[in-house]
Amino acid sequence: MSSSLDAPEDAPGDASADARAAPEPKRSLPRRILGALGPGLVTGAADDDPSGVATYSQVGAQFGFQLSWILLFSYPLMAVTQAIAGRIGAVTGDGIARNLRLHYPRWLLRAAVLTLLVANVVNLGADLGAMGAATQLLVGGPALVYTAGLAGLCVTLQVFMSYARYAAVLKWLTLTLFSYVVVAFLASVPWGEALRGALVPSIDLSDSAQAMALLAVLGTTISPYLFFWQAAQEVEEQERRQTQPLYVTPKGGPGELARIEVDTWVGMGLSNLISWFIVLAAAATLHAKGVTDIETSAQAAEALRPVAGDLAFAVFAFGIIGTGLLAVPVLAGSAAYAVCETFDWVEGLDRKLRDARAFYGVIVVATLAGLALDFLGVDPIKALYWSAVLNGLLAAPIMTAMLLVADNPKIMGEFVLPWPLRIAGWTAAAAMALASAGFIALSLAGAG
Repeated sequence: MSSSLDAPEDAPGDASADARAAPEPKRSLPRRILGALGPGLVTGAADDDPSGVATYSQVGAQFGFQLSWILLFSYPLMAVTQAIAGRIGAVTGDGIARNLRLHYPRWLLRAAVLTLLVANVVNLGADLGAMGAATQLLVGGPALVYTAGLAGLCVTLQVFMSYARYAAVLKWLTLTLFSYVVVAFLASVPWGEALRGALVPSIDLSDSAQAMALLAVLGTTISPYLFFWQAAQEVEEQERRQTQPLYVTPKGGPGELARIEVDTWVGMGLSNLISWFIVLAAAATLHAKGVTDIETSAQAAEALRPVAGDLAFAVFAFGIIGTGLLAVPVLAGSAAYAVCETFDWVEGLDRKLRDARAFYGVIVVATLAGLALDFLGVDPIKALYWSAVLNGLLAAPIMTAMLLVADNPKIMGEFVLPWPLRIAGWTAAAAMALASAGFIALSLAGAG
C-alpha cells in the first residue's frame, strides 16, 4: 500500500509541491500595514504612560476642550522625530548612544545619558506609584505592595522572556489604550464642541497656566527616552531577523525605510489619538462638573467615579495599569540601552541573561531605584515636574545630535535625510527648544 511518504518530494501533480512553487499571494493594504507595525507602535503606546495620563487629564479638567488641538499640532513633530530615530538604528545598526559615542565628544554623551537616567528613574517611580494606586482603587489593600509586585512583574518579563514573545506581549498591551476611548464614549462627549477644540487652535500665551499646559503636553509627547528605545528596537529587529544594517545591504533600504515610516506615523498617530480621548473624557466629565485640579492619573480615575459612574472609573483605572505595564519596560529598557552603548557593553532583550548581565542589571537597578522613590515617600507631583524639566532640557540637544547624525553621509551613506524629512526634523527640534526655554522661563517666573 503506497503512502505520501513513498512519493518523490517534487512529483508531478503533487499539490504540496505546486503550493511551494506558487508565488505568495499579494497581501491587502490593511495586512501590509499591520505587518509593518512593531517598534513604532509600542513606542507610541508607551508615550501614553500613567504620567502622560495625568498630564492629559489635567489639561482636559482645567481647560475643557480648548487646548485639545495641541495633540494634533504635536503629532507630526513626534512622528518625524521617531522616524529619524528609527532610521538611524536601521541604517547604522547602532542605537542613539553608540552613535553619539562614535561621532561626538565623550562629555556630551555622558551628560546626555546621565540626564536621561535621572529622568527615567524619576518617571519610573511616578509610573509605578500610579499603577499601585490604581490597583488599590480597584481592589483595595496596600498600594505599596501592589507597586512592588508590578515592578517585579515588569523586571521578570524583561529578563526571562524571549524577545520575540516579549515584543508580542508589548504589542498586545497596546490594546489597553482603547480603555480611554471607552471612557470617552461613556462620558457622552459633545462631539461638535470636541472637534472644534481639536481643529481650531485657541490659546492665550499671556496666561501662564495655558502656556504651561502647552509646554507640558509637548514635553510629555516628545521625550528623549522614546528616541533611544525606537533606535534600539530597530537594531533588535535586525538581529531577530538576522539581517544586516542598511549601510551594508542598501538594496533593501527603500522598502525598510518605508516600513519604519508607516510604523512610526501609525504608532504616534494612535498615541496622540488616545491622548486626545483622555483629554475629552476629562473635559466632558471633570471640567463640566467644575473639577479642575487633577494631579495624578489615579486621582483622575477616582474623580470620574461620582461624575461618570463606576464603569468609567474602573475602565480608566484598568487603563492606567495596562499602559504602565507597557511604559515601565520601555523606560527601564531605554536606560539600559543608553548605558550599555555608552560603555560598549553587550545589550539587547534578545540576549540571554548570562550574555548581557550588565544590560539586564541596569534594567533591574533602574526599576528598583524608581520603586525606592515610592517607598521613600517622594512627592509624585514634584517627581513628575522634575522629570518633565529634565526631559525638556534633554530633548532639543538630543534631537539636534540625531539630525546631525542622520544628515551625515559618512555615517548614513546614501540614506542621509531627504530634504522634506530634514526640514521637518529641524522644525521639530526648534519647536522643542522653544518649548524648553519657555518651560524654564515660566518655572523661574513661578518660583520668583
